[in-house]
Amino acid sequence: MDGRPGPAPDTVTVLWCTTDGDERGRARALLVRQVAAVLEVDPSAIWMEHEPGGRPVMAGAAEGVRVSMSHTRGALAVAFSAGGHVGVDVEALRVLPGQALARRWLDKAEAAWVAALPESERSVGFLWLWTQKEAVGKALGLGLRAGGMSRRMPSPGRWPLIAGASPVPLELPDDPGTAADAALVVGGSHVVGVAVRGAGGPAPRVEVRRVTTSRTSG
Repeated sequence: MDGRPGPAPDTVTVLWCTTDGDERGRARALLVRQVAAVLEVDPSAIWMEHEPGGRPVMAGAAEGVRVSMSHTRGALAVAFSAGGHVGVDVEALRVLPGQALARRWLDKAEAAWVAALPESERSVGFLWLWTQKEAVGKALGLGLRAGGMSRRMPSPGRWPLIAGASPVPLELPDDPGTAADAALVVGGSHVVGVAVRGAGGPAPRVEVRRVTTSRTSG
């Protein structure tokens, strides 16, 4: 970013936390505050706008920083980078009819992979794929149905997931310009999916950190 303070172009930073409500507002406040801190500017010097398709973009002193937000009941996640477009999605890990959901919503090869997992792992397997698809749709600026759902996700680089391990984005089989992965955050309570589009060169590394609710209020 022209020698100025800012996020590294080869790194995607993902911050997440649990909340007690107002996830959307807190996600926005967290993103603005964290990007301002990285840029070493006052939060009032940056603001957030949206493209026609809904993708958030930073303006003011943060122009050029790529961002994404996600929230579910009781949790939120944000991502930012100076490289390619990013997408993030967070889902609470819970018991789901993973095989049936995969058969209904996912690619045949993906559904077969979920079905082949031990029954106890099918919920996390489905959410591992689903959060990536959500993240890819956001990185493309198209949303889930127009972007992420139609694209097959890469095979897992490691399985089963290890809570706290950082995502390692891999290129999508049919879209080498996009890379994605998902991980269990520390404690194993949530799955966070991350995608990067058009970064150029190797996929950037991903740093996932938990922040406290108090840091997101305001």
